[in-house]
Amino acid sequence: MNKQSKNYALPIAMMFALFFMISFVTGLQNPMGVIVKNQFAASNLMSQLGNAANFIAYLFMGLPAGFLLKKVGYKKTALMAVAVGFVGVGISFLSGQVGSFAVYLTGAFISGFSMCMLNTVVNPMLNTLGGGGNKGNQLIQLGGSLNSVGATIVPVLVGYLIGSNVASATIDSATPALLLAMGIFALTFIVLSLVNIPEPSLAVKSTAKTAHSPLSFRHFIFGIIAIFLYVGLEVGIPNMANLFMTSSLGEGGLGIDTTMAGTIIGTYWFLMMIGRLVGASTGAKISSKTMLTFVSALGLVFILLAIFMPVTTTVSMPVFRSNISFGLVEVPINIMFLIFCGLCTSVMWGGIFNLAVEGLGKYTEVASGIFMVMVCGGGILPLIQGGIADAFGYLSSYWVIVACLVYMLFYAFVGHKNVNKDIPVE
Repeated sequence: MNKQSKNYALPIAMMFALFFMISFVTGLQNPMGVIVKNQFAASNLMSQLGNAANFIAYLFMGLPAGFLLKKVGYKKTALMAVAVGFVGVGISFLSGQVGSFAVYLTGAFISGFSMCMLNTVVNPMLNTLGGGGNKGNQLIQLGGSLNSVGATIVPVLVGYLIGSNVASATIDSATPALLLAMGIFALTFIVLSLVNIPEPSLAVKSTAKTAHSPLSFRHFIFGIIAIFLYVGLEVGIPNMANLFMTSSLGEGGLGIDTTMAGTIIGTYWFLMMIGRLVGASTGAKISSKTMLTFVSALGLVFILLAIFMPVTTTVSMPVFRSNISFGLVEVPINIMFLIFCGLCTSVMWGGIFNLAVEGLGKYTEVASGIFMVMVCGGGILPLIQGGIADAFGYLSSYWVIVACLVYMLFYAFVGHKNVNKDIPVE
């Protein structure tokens, strides 16, 4: 057992590093939405197009990434993903130099291809190294904690770079963050090329035709719907909160300073990290079903309180600041409840993935690719939220999140059960 743990330590560490990269690059689209809204006088819906481009790339790359993983293995897929990510962020950097919204969207779209490929690698790899079940979920939750570190840093960093005058902010303002992302990609490519990664999908080659696929399993179908909704709510909650805070009072917003708003949104991702650390420490003892049930119900309570509490009621809330410390800021109580949702969204991904691939056996790699297709929900649902916010106000847009959380409860109680155990998976 010790030998196995020692052999797997480096591959696990590499998967954790990839988790960090996924969140850092994906998280750039949140504060960038604030920038492009002001630079290009965009609506709330238009401001989410960069985020949508990033996630809709999953729709096109999810299945190819799954088949690529099956054919060339984890390491080569990850290396290709890192190279594509470097190009995507490089184009986003170029958009700042030329001041082009179209070039920015192109960079976000190409970055999305990379994030999709990386997600296709890290989730089944960690689940496999953990042996599936509760242990597999525990490892995914621990990797997710590092994912949250990257997501915590990004809005705080970009909020600091923008400064207090959001009206004059441009994509060029985020240049240091984009260069940092490119540096991370370059370094990871070098290190990853030198690391040995277990290749379970390449260990056994089979030319036999099969009458089944991951879509033959009902619990997997319900699971990919759950992941579509989950990524949408995970991204939509902070994205819309950021727009709500930084928009002027005349636009129905709160008129909060961009730097302060960045620290508040960073706290959402910091709470996700805390939740994932707790999930990792308890994952071997608490089932994915129990975790998903609890956090979905708690998240539903938080969102409903955010919708119905009066925006004039304020509270002092601790936030994660750019100097790596905590401080109190006064915010509307609605914002506090939205930020608290980070604790709830923290363990949903690992729980859903673990439940959805349980019992799939040889279909797991292709299933992971299908999972990645459904990550496009992170682009589609925030767009819907943005449209509702334009028409009915920011808080009204959170009824989309309520519907998503109700489905999570359905999946945790009923939808996750494998009723297709008669299908051979060896």
